Amino acid sequence: MALFLDGPNLYGAARGLGFDIDYKRLLTYFSKQGRLIRAFYYTALIEDQEYSPIRPLIDWLDYNGYTMVTKSTKEFTDAQGRRRIKGNMDIELAIDVLEMADHLDHVVLFSGDGDFRRLIEAVQRRGVRTTVVSTVRTSPPMIADELRRQADTFLELQQLAEHIQRDPALREQNMREHQRDPNAREQAWRERDYRDEEESYASTPPRTTRY
Repeated sequence: MALFLDGPNLYGAARGLGFDIDYKRLLTYFSKQGRLIRAFYYTALIEDQEYSPIRPLIDWLDYNGYTMVTKSTKEFTDAQGRRRIKGNMDIELAIDVLEMADHLDHVVLFSGDGDFRRLIEAVQRRGVRTTVVSTVRTSPPMIADELRRQADTFLELQQLAEHIQRDPALREQNMREHQRDPNAREQAWRERDYRDEEESYASTPPRTTRY
């Protein structure tokens, strides 16, 4: 089994349901469901930002069992003269799924993007079981109906919350600290997670793919 996490899509689904994801718990949960070969996480980064709020998460995931796939966003001006930022990771995710498919029995996709329906269909033709993780319990639903129908199994994210969510009390504590000191939340998050993970993942080297 391998996990493929569409970072922004998964983040939006979890926030729509009112909880934050604990990525250590997520990895632990799915490791118990079968032989987990790899967990990919996809996101685009704005490289020229002086500080990126997602960078601490990226760094932590990179050292704690996730294979990071990132690329820089591209800025352009649309036909109305408005500044736009493009950072779609669909192609990178699709290529990795197809390349890994011959080595897997089960693909777990964390996304509700309907553009992935054909990808799911393609790996199914190779005899690979497919599971899509998203939610229908937000308004509007985060998962496209065609993707949900195509997958062999649909996992409702809200039903997984008890296994993969961060402690709500810790979230409230971090928010209070952040209100007092804008840098305190990041520092507290780093200290807690790196300290907790240091022993169990000390021997795990970072695996990073850059595009």
